[in-house]
Amino acid sequence: MLIGIDVGTTAVKAALFDETGHALRHFGETYPTSRPQSGHVEQDPKIWMDLVTKALFELSQNASIKAIGLCSQVNTHVFVDKNLEVLRPALTWQDTRCAADAALLDSKISIDDKIKWWGAPLPIDASHMLARMAYIARTEPDLWARTHSVLAPKDYCIAALTGEIVSDSMTNFGILDQSLAVIESLMALLPGAKERVPKIAPFTKQIGIIKQGFPCAGVPFVTGAMDAWSGLFGAGVSEEGQGLYLSGTSEILGLISSQKYPTPGVIAFAHCEGLTLHAGPTQSGGASAAWGAKLLGLSLPDFFSGAAQADLNHVPLFLPHLEGERAPLWDASAKGSFTGLTSATGPRELARAVLEGVAYSARLVFESLEASGGRAPSIIHHSGGGSRSDLWCQIRSDVLGKALKRTATSDAGVLGAALMAGVGVGLFSSLAQATKDFVLFDRVFEPHINQSTYHHARYQAYQLAYQQLKPINTLSAFAR
Repeated sequence: MLIGIDVGTTAVKAALFDETGHALRHFGETYPTSRPQSGHVEQDPKIWMDLVTKALFELSQNASIKAIGLCSQVNTHVFVDKNLEVLRPALTWQDTRCAADAALLDSKISIDDKIKWWGAPLPIDASHMLARMAYIARTEPDLWARTHSVLAPKDYCIAALTGEIVSDSMTNFGILDQSLAVIESLMALLPGAKERVPKIAPFTKQIGIIKQGFPCAGVPFVTGAMDAWSGLFGAGVSEEGQGLYLSGTSEILGLISSQKYPTPGVIAFAHCEGLTLHAGPTQSGGASAAWGAKLLGLSLPDFFSGAAQADLNHVPLFLPHLEGERAPLWDASAKGSFTGLTSATGPRELARAVLEGVAYSARLVFESLEASGGRAPSIIHHSGGGSRSDLWCQIRSDVLGKALKRTATSDAGVLGAALMAGVGVGLFSSLAQATKDFVLFDRVFEPHINQSTYHHARYQAYQLAYQQLKPINTLSAFAR
């Protein structure tokens, strides 16, 4: 049997799978995120570790575990000393405090270098590993001096369980070039940065066994991957031209294409596991829905129920930039907004606006991916917690103008992690074979043609609103 684990933005999720890919048991527990001040978003890595250990204990009871795989949120960073002691709370991918350091680093890199390194003119943003290192080195120099490694959540947990400090190439894409080598000239911008990067290994490589004293002691662990790549496999995406839409706390869009046309704001990953992935994450997906429900004093089910009953004539336009925006804008200073409110706008219309706004942000990303990859798939594999709402799936399909093929499980990352473990111990010949054989789907959502005019006009307004509100938001922030 196999165990797959996902250390996500809001919870640790895990499952026990048999050798045909069917889930036998599930685990899931949430944990808190701290926001001590504006732009600061932190988590306690020790809580991740406690829950991963608990998941291993509960899932392994009376089961023969052959291997374990782990994926996690990306661009969340843990600073540890030589004894793997956590030196400070982890800076999550939502944290924007490093924006100034990121801008300074970005100004030192040419567009030509970015295209040479990453296949696209991708900016150094506030979540980039080097920006995080530069910020800590500048603001907490004593802590930086004690820092031995800067790790992703999964890599911290694996190190604690096995004693091996290792990561994968895609989790570290921002500091590796197209040949998957560390970019020496980039890392040289901060003395000591390169030395604090873990060694890199393939997703499916057995990197060690769990130490005595932990559940599943002696069981092999594979390197694993960032959430987007694990979700890619768990959503059944393994062929040229296929599209991906993962909906969790944020939205992650992906497109497999061996073609590369440098496009601003797109992450064009290096060729890996036989695939070339063009991808882009937004900053807020399910997080916007959770925020909207809290704002309106509703449970999430009531929030979605209300959105389904909204009067479309009175739905405002929503920009989901509650904590800035990532792809393809990469604007940490972007602000959220409702535009077009009237006296006829009520809670139902606000709820609907939130769901539509998130879908428009996804369309903006996917159009950039199509430009980057030179392909326009008519159907996209859809998974993640946000895919469980039929209403939201239909809205997304209508906005994108594409069919969405939804996976039977919402935990694509968990399944993908287990599949990587299975390949690592020889249960499956390849990740491509595993995804084809074991990923199941429950429904296809087709776009409603009668909604295309409505959404096209609002999507144009969405793009214009971001541009027009940007100077207003800047002035408003300055006034405070």
